[in-house]
Amino acid sequence: MVLAWFGGMAFTFLMRLQLPGEWYPAARPAAQFFRWDGLVNMAMATALALACGALLRRRPVPALVLVLAASALGTLPLGEAEIPLAQFLAAEVAVFFIAAERPRGTGLAAVVMAIATLGGYLAVRLLCGWPIGVSSETAVALTTVIAWLLGDSVRESREHAEELRARAAAQAVSDERLRIARDLHDMVAHSIGVIALQAGAARRVIDTRPERARDALGEIETAGRQTLSGLRRMLGGLRGSEQGRPASPGALETASLERGSGLADVDRLAAATTQAGVRVDVRRLGEPRPLPPEIDVSAYRIVQEAVTNVVRHAGTASCRVSIDYRDDEVRIEVLDDGRGGDTGGGYGLIGMRERVGVLHGTFAAGPRPEGGFRVEARLPVPAGVR
Repeated sequence: MVLAWFGGMAFTFLMRLQLPGEWYPAARPAAQFFRWDGLVNMAMATALALACGALLRRRPVPALVLVLAASALGTLPLGEAEIPLAQFLAAEVAVFFIAAERPRGTGLAAVVMAIATLGGYLAVRLLCGWPIGVSSETAVALTTVIAWLLGDSVRESREHAEELRARAAAQAVSDERLRIARDLHDMVAHSIGVIALQAGAARRVIDTRPERARDALGEIETAGRQTLSGLRRMLGGLRGSEQGRPASPGALETASLERGSGLADVDRLAAATTQAGVRVDVRRLGEPRPLPPEIDVSAYRIVQEAVTNVVRHAGTASCRVSIDYRDDEVRIEVLDDGRGGDTGGGYGLIGMRERVGVLHGTFAAGPRPEGGFRVEARLPVPAGVR
C-alpha cells in the first residue's frame, strides 16, 4: 500500500513537469502545487499514508480512514475537480487487502467507506460552488469496486482451500485409524489362536499330565493378560485422541509386506528399499526382545512411513534407522542428509504422531542443523513385559 502511494505521488509530479521532448506538461499544475503550502499538504498526506501502512494488518478500518484522508488531503494542492486515480491508488490497494484478509462484512464496510469518500469530496466542491469531475470520479469508484471484488475472490479461494484441507485431514484420520484397527484385529486374532491351541492341549493332557496342563493354562493367562493390556492401551488412546487430527493416508510403495509386520521385518524393508535405490542402514542398540504386538506393529509402521518419506521427498541416496531397546521404552530414529521433510501434504508426519499418541509415547520430527531431516519416536513399554 505504501509503495502504491509513492508510485501515485511520483506519477503526479511527473505529469506536472515538462519532460524531455514535451512542449508543455501533460497536466497544468495548480498555483499552490510547488509552493510551500502545497508541499506541506503533500508531506502531511504522505505521513498519513505511512501511518496507514503501519496499522493496516492490526487495525484495518482505522488504517483505511487514514489513507482515505491522505487521498483527499493530497488532492487539495492539485486543483483537481475530483480525487485522481493516482491519489486513490493506495486506498484501493488497502481495500483489496482488507477484503482478502478480513471477513466479508469488514470488506464491504471498507469499499463503502472508500466510495463515500469519493462522493463526499464531490459534495464539498459542489457546496463551495466549484466544478466537479463526475465521469472521472465514476471511473475511480469502478476501479475501487474491482479491487474489492478481487480481494473478496482471494478470501473465498483461501476459505475453500482450507475447507478442502480440513476434509482431507478428516479422511486421513479415518484411513489411519482403519489401519490401526486392522493391526489390532491381527494382534487379537493371533492371541486368540494361541489361546485356543493352548486350551486344546490342556484339555487333552489334563488327566494324564497335569503339569503340562498347568503350563498351558499359564500360557493362556499370559496371552490373555497381554492382549487385554494392549487393547486397553490402544483403545484408550484412540478415545482420548483429538478429533480432526490428520493421519497418514499412504503406505510404503517400495515393499509390499503383509499387515501385522513388526520390528523383525525392518531388515526386509531395508533390503527392499535399497533395491529401489535408497540405501537403508539399520542399527540396533540394547538387547532386542519381544514387544507387545500393538507396540511392535506401530513401531514398524513408523519406520515404514519415515523411510517412505525419505524415498519420496528427501532426494538422497541413503538414510539410517536406529532402534534402541531400553528398559522402559523403544526409541526409533530415522536420519537422512537430503532436503528432508514430509513435503507430500503433511499427513505422513502427523500420521506417525497419531500412532505414537495412541500408545502414549512422544514424537519429534524436523530439519537437522547440519542438514537433512530427523524423525524420532519413543514408545513406552508396559512394566509387565520389560
